[in-house]
Amino acid sequence: MSDATDPTDHAFSASVKAAQIRKGSRQHYAGMIMADRVDARLAAFIGEVRSFYLGTASADGQPYIQHRGGPKGFLRILDDKRLAFADLTGNRQYITTGNAAENRKAFIFLMDYANRRRIKLWGELEVIEGDADLTAALAVPGYRGKPEQAMVFTITAWDINCPQHIPHLLPAEDVAEALSARDARIAALEAQLAALSKSGT
Repeated sequence: MSDATDPTDHAFSASVKAAQIRKGSRQHYAGMIMADRVDARLAAFIGEVRSFYLGTASADGQPYIQHRGGPKGFLRILDDKRLAFADLTGNRQYITTGNAAENRKAFIFLMDYANRRRIKLWGELEVIEGDADLTAALAVPGYRGKPEQAMVFTITAWDINCPQHIPHLLPAEDVAEALSARDARIAALEAQLAALSKSGT
């Protein structure tokens, strides 16, 4: 685990603080408080997540970002420090798996385009192979894809970011559901009008 003692140290290294001082923003962030455990706000956000971005890096610092997606609830909360998900069989490049084997530091970026919110999580990633019970417990029943291994993310710090510049996008299935409900309501009203016309009212 990292030897940082304050959650903000994971985001604001000495080099970052120096840049803030140089550019005049250090005073604004000097008193910033970041959480390092799951609370009600983070739990509610995670419960609605359908996708997120997972960042890792190799031992020599080569970065890599991977998208993960699934139905609501596919990203699980194990306890107040750990998140987990079933890693599904994909293109078998295993870049994230290889990176985590030599550099545990990782980053999760949660984005809610519909409500223009985002959460950043710093932490450490463990790829657990061969634990059939854990992998099965993390699998989403009925969801396509074969769970291959489990990924467990231990939180060291997290922060809710501002909504500036986030585009307002809605999931296609939510739009389809809303349109279907609207169409059903229109059909019901048209049927009522037709019945009233026939009755001469």
